[in-house]
Parts: sequence; structure tokens; C-alpha cells
Amino acid sequence: MSHKLPDRPQLRPHLDLRIEDEDNFVLFDPRRVGKSVVLSPVAFELARRFDGTSTLSEVLDAFREAMPGVRVSLDALARLATGLDEALLLNSARLQSVFDAPIRKPSCIGCYSEDPKEIAQQIDHLFTAPGGPGLPQPLARKKRKLRAVLLPHMDYGRGNITYGFGFKELIENTAARLFVIIGTSHYSPHRFCLTRQHFETPLGVVETDQEYVNQLESAYGDGLFDDPAAHVPEHAIELEVVPLQHLMKKRSFRIVPLLVGSFRDRVLKKADPGASEDIRRIVGALRQAEAACAEEVCYLISGDLAHIGPKFGDRKKAKEPWLSSSRARDAEILKSLESADPATYFQTIAEERDTRRICGLSPTWLTLMAAQPRSGSVLHYQQYIDPAGHESVSFAAAAFYS
Repeated sequence: MSHKLPDRPQLRPHLDLRIEDEDNFVLFDPRRVGKSVVLSPVAFELARRFDGTSTLSEVLDAFREAMPGVRVSLDALARLATGLDEALLLNSARLQSVFDAPIRKPSCIGCYSEDPKEIAQQIDHLFTAPGGPGLPQPLARKKRKLRAVLLPHMDYGRGNITYGFGFKELIENTAARLFVIIGTSHYSPHRFCLTRQHFETPLGVVETDQEYVNQLESAYGDGLFDDPAAHVPEHAIELEVVPLQHLMKKRSFRIVPLLVGSFRDRVLKKADPGASEDIRRIVGALRQAEAACAEEVCYLISGDLAHIGPKFGDRKKAKEPWLSSSRARDAEILKSLESADPATYFQTIAEERDTRRICGLSPTWLTLMAAQPRSGSVLHYQQYIDPAGHESVSFAAAAFYS
């Protein structure tokens, strides 16, 4: 689809600039909707005048007046604006078409292959790698009713067999064809972000259940669709969809993709998240939507545990004895999950005051409140450690039953 360049180009708000050297600037989008663009000093001087109030001719006139010794043609300026638009760095019809499209395009290719055959091998390796649980057998053993599974959203290379343990439990212990995926929101300032878009990967398109989305919107009220950019770059949902597609080739399924932002405001006050009006509404909306659904529903929680080290703003490296201390704290959190009690889980993490950045807090707490399981079981745990100590991220797989 071709898109007409805006008559008065406007850079999107909240873009950032990195100076590479005296000859190069990098304009980039911290929210990862748009692609980074390398600009010369002259191109930067032109681009920063794209404020939505001036035509290209007016931009060029203002530039020539400010820098009379620099020659730039109108065609060159138009090419610059077109390049920024193609990179989704302008407020434009092209950008809006990404938000309005019925299908969300994949954003995590590189984490997994574009080749379906290679994806199949990569996902199977999550089960068959050393220490893995082995490939799942569909509904091999029906135990207690599975209500939810906690999964990592690390890249598959590092999340590896922890994904395997979680997905094996899911495939073997639920006949559900509808999965509510509640994932950590990494890029949006909004607390809750829902989408109607279907999810495309190299394995095909997964349908988002529109009726369930309608039920959530009706029960919650306004606000779930206020940030159309939230799902575009987000990996927390996509990295759960790909294994589902591979593992459920013979069982059609649908998803409900809900992103959940930080509960940091509640953590710092050690205050019950459910006392917050917006959080209370989403819990009620999820319960109502499931009650109105005529089929079995299973929840997938996409969230990790601790994030420590200089990469995340800490001054010291992720080395011993800090790593051992972090593992011990993780063990306390995982112990709290066995009761499937959201209050106990929240208070265990709130005692830390978010010092280790437990990104899975909000989707896990919300799922426990919505699904109301009676018990939990930790299936696997890992702590990734960067050899240079730049970062450490821990994550787990757990199952929750009625």
C-alpha cells in the first residue's frame, strides 16, 4: 500500500537522539515502533524543523535563511521526509495504518527464525535440550484442572528449557482452545493495553477472539485501547504465540492479548493493587468476560523475575555474592506462588520495593486474581548471568490449578 507524504511533516513526539560522532546523528524511537535512522548534521537540522506547521517548501526556506551557505534541494528534502515516514518516525497515514491494520506483524524475528522448519527445530529444542522435560504428549495426563501457566519472555536461546517445562504442562493438561495471554508491557506508559489485532508469525496468523475483547471492553469501560502503539514492538505476547502455534498444529486456538504495565506505585507504598480503581476494574472485567464465555479458558502469564546489573541501572556488576542473594529472594517469591494467593505473592515482592525489577509481578498478580486458582506448582527456574556481569535476568515456569 502506498502512502502519501504528509503536506506538513511532523516528527513523532518522544523520539530520542544519539550522537555517534561529529558526522552522524542517530534518531531513534525508545518505544521501538519506528526504526532508527542515521542523519548527517544537515539532515538533522532539516528534520528537526518537521513540527507539523510547515510545508516542505517552508521548511526549506527557513533552513536556507538559517544556513545560507548550505545547498539543499526540495527533492532531497522530500527524500528525507519520505525516509523518516517509512521508518515510522513521522505522525502520518503510514503510521496510523500500522495501528489500524487487522493483523499485527511480527517484531521478534531474529529471536526466532523466519523459516518455519527452523522454528520447529528451535521450539522442539526447548523440550529436548539437556535437562529439558521431553516433548509434550497431547493431553497425556489429565490431573487437576489447569487454570494458568507462568512462562518466561526471554529470547528462546536463554529461556530455553524453562519454556519447555511450562508449555509441556499446558499442552498435556488443558483442552482449552482459548488462551488469555497476560504479558508484561515494556514500552507503554499505560497500565492496561488491549488490542483487536490478530497476530502473524512465519507459522501463520493467530486469531484474536473479538467477542472476548468486546466483553472486556464493555466490563472495563474506556481506556483499554488508548495506546495503539503498545503492541507493535512488544515481545511479551509474541514469544508465547509462536510455541503455541507449533505445539497446537492439530488444535485450532484463539488468543486474547492483554499487556499490563508496572505496579510500581503500589509496590513502593506496599499497598494492595486491588485497592487501585483501574486495577480493580480490570480484575472484574477479566472475571466477567470468562463467566460470559461458553468454553474453557486457560491463562498464559508472560513475565520474568529479577533484572539486576549495570544494564538496568545498577552501579555494581551482577556477580557473587549478589547473584546468590538474588536467587534466594527468587526462591521466596516462587514459594509464595505455591499457595496461589495474590496477596502473599505481592507482599513478598513489595518488601523489596522493586529493587530487583520483578517485571512479572503485574501480569502474575492479575492472573491470580482473575483466574482464582487454588494451588500452584513451580516447574522450573533459571538465572541467566552475563559473563561480564553486565546483567542477570531470572525467570521461571509455574502452573496453577483449580
